[in-house]
Amino acid sequence: MQVVDNTLYRDYESSVSPKGQITLPHDMRQRWGMKPKDTVTIRVFEDGHVAVLPKDASFLESYRAIPALHPPRTFEEIRAVAWEEHTQEVAHKGV
Repeated sequence: MQVVDNTLYRDYESSVSPKGQITLPHDMRQRWGMKPKDTVTIRVFEDGHVAVLPKDASFLESYRAIPALHPPRTFEEIRAVAWEEHTQEVAHKGV
């Protein structure tokens, strides 16, 4: 990780295939929740910078993409589960 102008960023490297394709690194795909055949937006800025962004799914595309919990949980139960999962993730990374 690097900091420039108070902005934290990380560089990734990938080679270009003969077809002009690049592979997004695993942790980027994981962070964005990307699966094969997902779409990205490639944004080219006037100064030459390029950004690769996950394409925002419309509301209708994402509606009910995650099934409801069975049995239903209260907000407090969901919060406790999320807190526990986050705690385990942080402990695993050693952050």
